[in-house]
Amino acid sequence: MIGFFDSGLGGLSTLKEWLHIAPKSYDFCYLGDQLRTPYGGRNPEAIEKFTEEGFHFLWKQGAEIIILACNTSSSEALRNMQKKYPEKKILGSIIPAVETALAKTRFGRIGVIGTRGTIFSGAYEREIQKRHSALCNPKDKRAEKIPKVSAKATPLLVPLVEENWTSKPETRMIVRKYLKSLKNHRIDTLILGCTHYGLMEKIIRDKIGSRVRIINSGKVQAEKFLDYLNRHLEIEKNLETNGKRQFFTTDSVDRFVEVGSQFLGLKIGKNSVEKVTINS
Repeated sequence: MIGFFDSGLGGLSTLKEWLHIAPKSYDFCYLGDQLRTPYGGRNPEAIEKFTEEGFHFLWKQGAEIIILACNTSSSEALRNMQKKYPEKKILGSIIPAVETALAKTRFGRIGVIGTRGTIFSGAYEREIQKRHSALCNPKDKRAEKIPKVSAKATPLLVPLVEENWTSKPETRMIVRKYLKSLKNHRIDTLILGCTHYGLMEKIIRDKIGSRVRIINSGKVQAEKFLDYLNRHLEIEKNLETNGKRQFFTTDSVDRFVEVGSQFLGLKIGKNSVEKVTINS
């Protein structure tokens, strides 16, 4: 079974992309920690604790591999979780977006928007510099052109998406103000460092300009996961393909069904969602 974990509902957009490209009907379970969302304003210790509790719950459900579809948890907790549980397969959202951005940037001016936790962690900047150095041959002149990263915390966007305010003029104004500094830095590539932001990609594209290449972290995470399975057939062959789907939330089932269906792009049946307690 594949386990998907997010601090709330945004990870359903990653799951949506996965269902579009998955070659088989893999069994999966999704856990959204809605009771404690958003993680973006939490301290790193709390984020790591919540993430670890979520992982333990998914492992108890039989998850063979976990897709951490939360940029904040990927920024603040993933590295320690992978060190603490080296025998477990855990894939985050940062590296797929970084690799795609480095492949698509034309001038090395990369912008990132995300929650406060994601941006203040500096995870994207670190991975961009690290991956750039690894990808470039030292004899290649491009190695001297270290990418310039412009990061902007955009915390208001998550509640606007969850309240379905994406078409409101107030939302367009907020997006324009958030992106102003990135436009001034003349970025050529923009990473949507939160899975919620994919639902307002059209507005972001309109405000940032058509020349900027947008990296939807949920979409590229799903694509990189498929590539991972293709390269690790020993893992893929152990995944069950009965089409079993389970959804878990730590808060309101009705809220999960209503808003989650928008993220997933499919109607989520109330009977397929269970409210659970994961904190110790």
